[in-house]
Amino acid sequence: MIRHRRTVGAAAALALGAVAVFGFATPASAHVTVDPEQAEQGGYGRFTFRVPNESDTASTTKLEIFLPENAPVGSVSTMPVPGWTVAVEKRQVDPPVQVHGSEITEVISKITWTAGGDAAIAPGTFQEFPVSMGPLPEVDQMVFKALQTYSDDGVVRWIDEPQPGGEEPAAPAPVLTLAAAGSPTEGPAGAPAPEAVADEDDEDGDGLAVGLGVAGLVAGVGGLVLGGLAFSRTRRAADPTDRGGEATPAS
Repeated sequence: MIRHRRTVGAAAALALGAVAVFGFATPASAHVTVDPEQAEQGGYGRFTFRVPNESDTASTTKLEIFLPENAPVGSVSTMPVPGWTVAVEKRQVDPPVQVHGSEITEVISKITWTAGGDAAIAPGTFQEFPVSMGPLPEVDQMVFKALQTYSDDGVVRWIDEPQPGGEEPAAPAPVLTLAAAGSPTEGPAGAPAPEAVADEDDEDGDGLAVGLGVAGLVAGVGGLVLGGLAFSRTRRAADPTDRGGEATPAS
């Protein structure tokens, strides 16, 4: 346990040193994202669009989220965000979307949040916009193109779609990966979900730390036993009152 704590402490010290020297620990993700990033086809869920403010001088005053045309969702509802108003746009779909046995011919195509008063996203902060959706379509992924408007009238277009096997685009759109109902949730291209990989790494690291700790404990106990025997022999040889195991009575 002690050795494991020392190892963790050393790793933390190295990480802090890297931050001090290089000014960062891991690459920052500053684009609009959706959380969670994975879900199950046919299910319902609560999803949050997270919007960080990248400008040093302007605030974010509006967010527009476009639902993918190739993956219509029959039921979409928003959660109130203090200080922000929300508006939705709809479109007709053919064939209709099935929701609880009913056919829906009109779905939401766009959601717009607009800040009022002092609710705008200030520099160095972020805001979250929750949405409930379902049933999720039977497609591999949903790409939500987004427009982020700033108080200086600047607009950032988060509309670049992911390219399989390619690098992350400069202005990536939020992407929700969908798995077939009943199948293990996996990342793109069948890669294990990051949480599973992290758990396996943690288990390997903990196993190694426990093994080292047990070995150290055994070695320590052995050292104490040998040290005790050596001390006992030395004391017996140096004690002038020791005579064949009988102590000399005190005068």
